[in-house]
Formats: sequence, C-alpha cells, structure tokens
Amino acid sequence: MSQNPFEDPSRYRKDHRGAFIPIAQIREIDLARDELVMEKAAKIEAAQAALKLLQAELMGDIAAFVEISAERYGAKVGGDKGNVTLMSFDGTYKLKRQTSESIGFDEGLRAAKNIIDECLEEWSRNSPVPLRAIVEQAFDVNKEGRINTNAILSLRRLKIDDERWQQAMQAISDSLQTQDSKAYVRLYKRDASGKYNAVPLDMSAL
Repeated sequence: MSQNPFEDPSRYRKDHRGAFIPIAQIREIDLARDELVMEKAAKIEAAQAALKLLQAELMGDIAAFVEISAERYGAKVGGDKGNVTLMSFDGTYKLKRQTSESIGFDEGLRAAKNIIDECLEEWSRNSPVPLRAIVEQAFDVNKEGRINTNAILSLRRLKIDDERWQQAMQAISDSLQTQDSKAYVRLYKRDASGKYNAVPLDMSAL
C-alpha cells in the first residue's frame, strides 16, 4: 500500500485547521517554532508518563509495606486509603501518603434551603439583616456554578433554636456526601534548621 503523500512530514505539515501545507510554502521561523514545540512536547509527555508510573509504584509499594508492618501484630489492612507517614532512618526524608476528599451535597440541600427560606420569610420583621445576607451568601454559586461547601456548613454553627431551622440544619448534614477521593504521595526533606519541606514535582515550584 502506497503512503499518502500528505502524511510525509518532509513535504507537508498539517496546520491548526487540518489542512496539509507544502513545506516550501511555510516560513522558516514557523517551521523552527513547530520543531521546538513538538520536541519539547514529546519530552514533557514522556516525563508525565514516567511520573504516572512512579505514582503507581509509590502507591503499590507503600500499601505493601503498610500491610507487612500490620502483619507483625496479626492485623490486616488493605487498600490505599488513609494517611500514612514513613520516615527514613536518619530522619532526613519523610514520605507521606495522603487522601484528599471532595465533599458536596445531594438533593437534600434543596429541601434545607426551602425550609430556611420559610423561616426567613416568617421572621422577616424581626430577623436581622445580617442573617439573611449570610444565608444568601452561603447558597450563592460561583462562576463555575458551584456553591461554597464551607459556607453552607458554617450555617450549622449559628445558634438558632427554632425547630424548623434545626430541621434544615439536619437536612444539610444528611445531604453531605463524598463526591471524590484521591490518594497521593508527597516527599518531604529536612533542611538545616530541622524544617521539613515538600520536594516539588510541579515545574512552577522548582
């Protein structure tokens, strides 16, 4: 089978619209820029692939070590959840496996909002303006269309004895759910002053 001549990079380059442009019609500076970007992109993607392999290795090895350590006492632990800190013998390095969870609310939050609105409407004559502002701010959405979880949860700290308000706070608590959970590994190194600093893998922090 003959090769499509347009797929020959020595004769043609595909532009951002998908059109094949003859090399002779492309400026030298544009070709040089393209070669630079493609070369660096390949190296960055290769580094990313290596980091993914390293992450899998770290998670697997730490989980295996925790399992072996627990077996000394006849205990069984499994999985890669839970925070774990492993120290080097000289204390120079600290390897930490941590789990971050993203929490949100289910449809029960709407019921809580309806009850709160009823309370505020009934208390409109006597309820302080700041309370209404706090509630409105808590349920306000940001540019991404998301509500501020911490602001919603902070409503539970308000000391309001009304039974319906308490019911709304219970609805907020019941509607809480973990939406995402992610485990990661971070290495810390002790400096001359004894402080542990994270060893960054993000190029912007190097």
